This record gives sequence, structure tokens and C-alpha cells, in this order.
Amino acid sequence: MKQKNILVVDDEQKILEVVYSFLESQNYTVFQAENGARAFEIFEKENISLIILDLMLPDITGEEICKKIRKTSRVPIIMLTAKVEENNILEGLEIGADDYMTKPFRLKELLARVNAVLRRTSEEPVPLFDKISFDNDNFIIDFGKSLVLKNQNPVNLTPTEFNILSTLIKYPGKVFTREELIEFALGSEFEGFDRAVDSHIKNLRQKIEDNPRAPKYVLTIHGKGYKFGGD
Repeated sequence: MKQKNILVVDDEQKILEVVYSFLESQNYTVFQAENGARAFEIFEKENISLIILDLMLPDITGEEICKKIRKTSRVPIIMLTAKVEENNILEGLEIGADDYMTKPFRLKELLARVNAVLRRTSEEPVPLFDKISFDNDNFIIDFGKSLVLKNQNPVNLTPTEFNILSTLIKYPGKVFTREELIEFALGSEFEGFDRAVDSHIKNLRQKIEDNPRAPKYVLTIHGKGYKFGGD
């Protein structure tokens, strides 16, 4: 199984240390943030698979962090809260959390929640919208119709090119390795080599970018892979 990156956000140093050590021992890669500003910094830089998010932070509430992340990403979020009232828990779920745990908590139960949420969200990514546009509607992707329009003209993408593009768009900010693009976009039956992804990316850029040598939609993150760069 591919190693997953987990971001733990909590202002209690002891919780950070204990959760970090425990999840690392379970073969997860763990990033720590003691406040909201650091959490956003890590989230934008790293390829995070799941966030464990405390609601009580010194600079911004966990609820606000969750709302902001949900505007662009479906990354799974497990909320940690000392608030045990049902209304507080329901509010967290309504703004986009996938699960919650009340403090104090047992590490084994946290691990069970992490594993369960990751299993539920490990299917093919789904788009935030059925149809999305960029650059004042000059670049439009209609997922339901498998249609791409550039300057109001249809772009003739191959199924593989469309799958790669839609996969990148479905997780804004996420950096996909070649192996992940093969898994999500090309399917388990793909028998080529991972560098074949580069060829598909090159062809895709030729069709959708104004300047394929200086792309603004399909970006290369050197040493890591590819991500979508549209705003």
C-alpha cells in the first residue's frame, strides 16, 4: 500500500508528539502544525492524504480551517474536539468534516478512524462541481459530458488525456506522482511504463495551453509529479 501523508493540527505539543509517533509507527508519514497558519503552509506544500484537525487553535478555529479547505479540496478531515454537545459535532460534519473524535481519545481508536476514513475516500476522486470554468469561461471542463472547451471551441482530447486532466482538476493543489496518475487516470489494466504519463502530459499541453512550454494549467512539480494550476 502506498504510504499516506497525514497532517495533524493541534496546539497541544504533547498531543502532536504522541499522535506523530504512533501514526509513524503505523507506516504513515506525519506532518505537524501547532496553528492554522502553519497548517495551511504545509497543506499547500505537501501532498496530504488526511487531516486530523483540532477545533481550538490560537490563531484561527478548526471550523474556519475546514471551511477554507473545503472551498478547493475534498481531502478527508477528522476533527478533534473537547466539545461533546451534539450540536457542535453536527456543525463540524455539516461544514465538511468526514469524522470527529472527542478529547481525550485512545490512539487505537484514532487509528481505526483514520483507516476507515482513508478506505472510504480511496475511490476515484470526484469533482467538486459537474462543470467548472477558468479564465473567465475561456477554459471549461464539463465532467458529465466529458467535454473540454477552449475559447468556446471543443478540444479533441483522447480518453486518456481527458482522464488525466479531470483527475488533476478533481483534487486542486494535489501533486500527483506518475504512479498515482496511472492508478487514477489510466487504470489498473495499464501495462506501460510510468514515463508514458509524460508523453500524455505533453500531448495534453499541446491542446489546452496557450504556450505548452510555459503551461499554466498542467504544471510540473520537479521531483514529485504534476498538479493543476488553474485558478
